[in-house]
Amino acid sequence: MADFCNRDGADRLAAKIQDFWRKKGFDVIVEMRDEGFVSTMRSSRTDVRSDMINGMPTRHLAGEPG
Repeated sequence: MADFCNRDGADRLAAKIQDFWRKKGFDVIVEMRDEGFVSTMRSSRTDVRSDMINGMPTRHLAGEPG
């Protein structure tokens, strides 16, 4: 099972999200935010954030019909 909560996993997840939407003609900005140590997880955590609204992209790629 993949760990998407650490920095490497978050980077892979962000790339997958961007690639998925790019193939469908959308420009999605995805960024990682290091949240530090979380006591309930007993580890540090990296959040993946995007500019999508309700899981849907808001901008088409330049030159794509929209």
